[in-house]
Amino acid sequence: MASHTNMSSPITDEGSSLNIDGKKDTTLHNRNSSKIQYAVSTRWEREQAAGKTKKCCTGTVEDLNSIFCCCSRQVGAMQFICQRSDGSPFVVAGPCWPFCSFFTVPLIGGLSSLVLYFCIIDESTPVPFWAAYLYCPLIALTLASLFMVSCRDPGMMERISEDEESSGAFLWNEQVASYRPPDALYCRECKVLIEDYDHLCPWTGTGIGKKNMCAFKAFVVLVNLLCYGSIIIVALVLLLPSK
Repeated sequence: MASHTNMSSPITDEGSSLNIDGKKDTTLHNRNSSKIQYAVSTRWEREQAAGKTKKCCTGTVEDLNSIFCCCSRQVGAMQFICQRSDGSPFVVAGPCWPFCSFFTVPLIGGLSSLVLYFCIIDESTPVPFWAAYLYCPLIALTLASLFMVSCRDPGMMERISEDEESSGAFLWNEQVASYRPPDALYCRECKVLIEDYDHLCPWTGTGIGKKNMCAFKAFVVLVNLLCYGSIIIVALVLLLPSK
């Protein structure tokens, strides 16, 4: 009686299998590497691959990253605080997040709180109390728009290889070793390629690109309204007689 041939595919040492024709089945390999590969600085990638050790007490932002972002995934200079299953960030911190967290937020929240307490809530001031119902939502909207700018993906591009590049309009970017559309630029501080890159804003702590531009414009409008509104309220308190 003829013996039955085992038709199961042997597993190779790379985690992929060979089919009956002897060809490698890359299903398992693709499943394991399904996370998005971002166009990040090749120099940074080489440093990570070489296992470059991080020095302590350098006096740079890396000290704060090691303390507050120790559990995050680092992509270039971007910190993925919370990410989706495909590797895309849900909450991300930019390279200048300490300036935003320890200067911009206290500046907005602290000064506006002082104006609210001493110039509106205080019964001796000439400003009517109903102004607080306008001023408090303005503070909340300003801080919310700041969060939407600083903690959102600015538009980081995926790495595009030569095989995937099918349009002649794409340009080669040497810093990230990837093709890019004409409107995408490399941010040296973020160390990633950003779609519709405009500039790096230290006040919001991150780069400004396609995905957070609308929130950035809203933040600029709201913070100006809050600033001028606070100046007007303080001027009324100083110029008008107290109750």
